[in-house]
Amino acid sequence: MKADLKPAMDTADEREASLSQVAYNALLDRLIRRQIPVGSVLQERRLAETLDMSRTPVREALNRLESEGFVTRKPGRVLVVKEFSTRELIETLYVRQILETESVGLATGRIPAAELDAAEAAIHALLAKSEPSADEDWEVDSRLHRTIAERSGNAVLAKMIHDLRVKTHMFNMDRVPERFEIGHREHLAIIDALRRGDRDAARAGIQTHIENVKLSIIEKLRAI
Repeated sequence: MKADLKPAMDTADEREASLSQVAYNALLDRLIRRQIPVGSVLQERRLAETLDMSRTPVREALNRLESEGFVTRKPGRVLVVKEFSTRELIETLYVRQILETESVGLATGRIPAAELDAAEAAIHALLAKSEPSADEDWEVDSRLHRTIAERSGNAVLAKMIHDLRVKTHMFNMDRVPERFEIGHREHLAIIDALRRGDRDAARAGIQTHIENVKLSIIEKLRAI
């Protein structure tokens, strides 16, 4: 009986996760476009009604937006919209560029070939998909960046990189689809440099990669 229920439960979980992503995308777009003004109180019930869905995926979307710094909790656990700062976003990417360039320099020569092979295989598998999702893209992207950060041997540096990546996660494949293939080709070039033990090429590769991410985001924000 339990075995029969599992597929249905998995399908329900997947549907809930999908709705959560839909809610997140819709709310983030409205925040970026300032259709929900800074200082606005966000109420689950009203947002769920507006988005025509249950409160659960909306709650999950709000929790994610809170973790990324777009909304904040006031006394009484009231969620309020924070100021969206383009300057802060660009400065975050600048700091990421500095930290990840240092990280990949430290990690060169320390990453086992098997881990590089696995990261490369995941990228090729993703590029071969006809309709990859933003979540799949983020997971493959994070796998490489996380591996490099952790293999730097500096746990504080790795955590800082992780936290900064969360702040720029909003500009994923859904918002800058033109970066999907180009970005992963840049990842493959970084892996190649790491495999060859070419520290300078690895540093240049990740610096260029994040610079291109920054330029794409700036272009996207100009169009809003």
